[in-house]
Amino acid sequence: MKIKATMERIPGGMMLIPLLLGAVLNTFAPSTGEYFGSFTKGMIGGTVPILAVWFFCIGASIDLRATGTVLRKSGTLVLTKIAVAWVVAMIAAMFIPDTGIQTGFFAGLSVLAIVSAMDMTNGGLYASLMNQYGTKEESGAFVLMSLESGPLMTMVILGSAGLASFEPHHFIGAVLPFLIGFTLGNLDHDLRAFFSKATPVLIPFFGFALGNTINLSVILDTGLLGIVLGVAVIVITGIPLIIADRVIGGGNGTAGVAASSAAGAAVANPVIIAQINPSFAPVAASATALVAASVIVTAILVPIITALYAKRYGAPKPADAETQVIPESAHH
Repeated sequence: MKIKATMERIPGGMMLIPLLLGAVLNTFAPSTGEYFGSFTKGMIGGTVPILAVWFFCIGASIDLRATGTVLRKSGTLVLTKIAVAWVVAMIAAMFIPDTGIQTGFFAGLSVLAIVSAMDMTNGGLYASLMNQYGTKEESGAFVLMSLESGPLMTMVILGSAGLASFEPHHFIGAVLPFLIGFTLGNLDHDLRAFFSKATPVLIPFFGFALGNTINLSVILDTGLLGIVLGVAVIVITGIPLIIADRVIGGGNGTAGVAASSAAGAAVANPVIIAQINPSFAPVAASATALVAASVIVTAILVPIITALYAKRYGAPKPADAETQVIPESAHH
């Protein structure tokens, strides 16, 4: 049976399918983890420890020895994405209450959902698109996108926008596994190769654990709104990213379009942040469902839009296929 190949045909399938299975289990048999206990309970409810190991491995996979072109390109895209999410958070906070919108079409929408969907790029999707429509250097710009992984940037945005307060040690705790992995991976290249292999392996496990925090009724309630949020992510972050890529990054904008997606790892942020700051607990479930929907929408639309943009504005001539290798850690 070609189960893995089938899952990979679906955008973000290695995370989204286990997430859906987890959501089905949590909806129809929410006490499964408590009933079986032991390792089964750990796998069902282990979102935070599984993600902690994943962040560690992501950090270990990043190589400091990147060319100036790669750093300029990836730095431009990452900083633009974060800056746009921060501006949107400031504006959204003026209109959306702390407990999220409770009624009408936008019921379930919160600043937490918006920031989580917008502040991280799907690095694997970006790398594969640049491998096809960009240059080797543009494909390698994935290197700094891993820095967005995890709740740290979301916490920084929410905190600096005055929407939440986090103790300094919570910021350190959110990034410490990543930094330890990053340090070890750059001190020993063998360790980098060893730990980076675990990055794609852990994705279905944290996807399943995340799914067990979602009730399918929430997804149904926020379904159309999730599609709207996904389109908004592409439009609101994509236009500044195109401009930044052309003006600062030295590209023709194709990389900016390719970076306008929502990252699969962002689905975890609402739950993690709600654990750090319980004031977000009431909106965490709906935010998780909305971010999951926006991940699916952007994973489908961004490749199409990138292809059309590259055709219209002339993508840079791709480098030789042999040199265009997507980092193993990019598949998240």
